[in-house]
Amino acid sequence: MTHILTLFAGLTFAFASIVVRADEDKKPAEKPFDDGEFVQKAASGGLHEVALGKIAASRAKLSAVKKFGERMVTDHSKANEALKKAAAAAGLSVPEMMNEQHQKEVDRFKNYSGSDFDGDFIKHAIVDHEEDVALFSRASKAAVNPAIKDFATQTLPVVREHLKVAKKIQSRE
Repeated sequence: MTHILTLFAGLTFAFASIVVRADEDKKPAEKPFDDGEFVQKAASGGLHEVALGKIAASRAKLSAVKKFGERMVTDHSKANEALKKAAAAAGLSVPEMMNEQHQKEVDRFKNYSGSDFDGDFIKHAIVDHEEDVALFSRASKAAVNPAIKDFATQTLPVVREHLKVAKKIQSRE
């Protein structure tokens, strides 16, 4: 009888371990795409990129980082205007200010006290643009409103190019 109880306990433990592991392997379900939420994120991100670009253009030591900052200001300013038009066509509002997280990142670089502004800025730009590529890729496929979908589709190559340039700068450091 003891062997049967031990065997039963062992099987129960093994089954429970498999169930727990299976639950851990599941990715959280992705929320359905929402055009309005995309506009909010894209607008905040655009304002964030312009602000960071201005900081990099004035504080960076490497000319490549300065030029990258200037390019971000130019390209994201254009994208911000295009987003306003697309959002208006879709009947969606565009925030005038960036979200709290984006503002914290801008403040971090505005008040930068580290020893490697250029390196830290480029690392941040890479992570940020990787997230943007994912966001704009999803919007280019899943946006419901044609104006929002077109905006995402037309802006995605610019965001991808920014990521490529930032990675190239990082590899030269």
